[in-house]
Amino acid sequence: MTSNLLTVAYIAASALFILSLGGLSNQETARKGNLFGIIGMAIAIIATALSPAVTSYATLAMVVLPGVAIGSLLAARVAMTSMPELVAILHSFVGAAAVLVGFASYLQPDPALTGVEVTIHEIEIFVGIFIGALTFTGSVIAFGKLRAIIGSKPLLLPGRHFLNLAMVAATLWLGYEFMGGNILTGLQSLLIMTAISSILGVHLVMAIGGADMPVVISMLNSYSGWTASAAGFMLSNDLLIITGALVGSSGAILSYIMCKAMNRSFISVILGGFGTGTAKASNTASTPAGEVIATTVDETVEQLRDASSVIIVPGYGMAVAQAQHSVSEITRILRDRGANVRFGIHPVAGRLPGHMNVLLAEANVPYDIVLEMDEINDDFPETDIVLVIGANDTVNPSAMEDPASPIAGMPVLEVWKSKTVIVMKRGMASGYAGVENPLFYKPNTRMLFGDARKNVDAILGRLIQSNEETSQVRVPEKVLANA
Repeated sequence: MTSNLLTVAYIAASALFILSLGGLSNQETARKGNLFGIIGMAIAIIATALSPAVTSYATLAMVVLPGVAIGSLLAARVAMTSMPELVAILHSFVGAAAVLVGFASYLQPDPALTGVEVTIHEIEIFVGIFIGALTFTGSVIAFGKLRAIIGSKPLLLPGRHFLNLAMVAATLWLGYEFMGGNILTGLQSLLIMTAISSILGVHLVMAIGGADMPVVISMLNSYSGWTASAAGFMLSNDLLIITGALVGSSGAILSYIMCKAMNRSFISVILGGFGTGTAKASNTASTPAGEVIATTVDETVEQLRDASSVIIVPGYGMAVAQAQHSVSEITRILRDRGANVRFGIHPVAGRLPGHMNVLLAEANVPYDIVLEMDEINDDFPETDIVLVIGANDTVNPSAMEDPASPIAGMPVLEVWKSKTVIVMKRGMASGYAGVENPLFYKPNTRMLFGDARKNVDAILGRLIQSNEETSQVRVPEKVLANA
């Protein structure tokens, strides 16, 4: 393939990636956006494989084919509930790749580079390895937290911000040494910087609590994009530069939007909770008081049958229980009975942005009844029943009522303002953020304990049975009227 044809292929792939991002911004066009991305990546891979830079197809096949097999197997087997940690670990691969590319570029420099070109290339190598190492270890820690291998509570070391500043200062000094200092060799500077950057990635993510993990995943996505872009500069690959910049900028914008939706400082979250006062808040937060009122499936069905307005608030518990299909059927039955049924989605519901939207779309829930928090929060006072399925932190009133709470100030779905709230949970355990929920003790809250899948299936069965009994009663009346 000639260089001109390769450039045309890269431009086409870049355009498809942009269209892909545009499609993924809306639920109704998300499938088309994914298709654009797949086609763009296929063009990019084929064009690169046919480029003059590739001289050994046997080596390329030995690398690509096992990756395709492993990736396909993991993607086919991973459950939707495990998608956040899969995304996190994939980010780590991007970081590790950038580190390896950086060292390879340094150990085998391009002889065509001269003068200032060499200086620029060395800066690209240093910055690429720094971001890559930070992304790699940070993503591994994020994977561990999402997988519950590592606790979700933040690790707040004394003087942690000074420790971060010290590591950044050491990195800058090592950069000076790498570019021509007299104390260390270039390779020694790179190796020490890589170790410091790796420790910095661990420390930054360990200091972030569970409530902010969705933002962390989004930000690590941004880091992986900038890492890929840095690798593109090292390899002089225009498509990698463009793709990395798209992923990096879109991830950073999404992280900022999520922080704004959670009333979090963007810089605070990224720097490991700087200024959030998490440690102090967790010690002084008030303990919920009141009586927990349990309910049954039959009582829940009766209330749903009599309700004219219902809002369903799904959370990670629904994803774990894989109850979305039964929830979709309940929605259809209630809407057929004339009830106004809608879904309230918090920006950080689940462990990944858009997690709940994907689950509901998979279960064929109509897009027009799936509303974001800002669209539906004002409607709770006029709602008969709110059905909370596996959500916890996103419906926690302490965010608004308790200034000492670790999630104080975070906008939440104000479900307690409705006439009745039915919460489906296995028990009284706190959510992923580790914060007690006063909602469970509100006088208008009813707790439906047990496995969410079994309870939802039981509710669906009772509703179907109720519909059948109603139909059997009405048929003789129609027959008599015709007679």
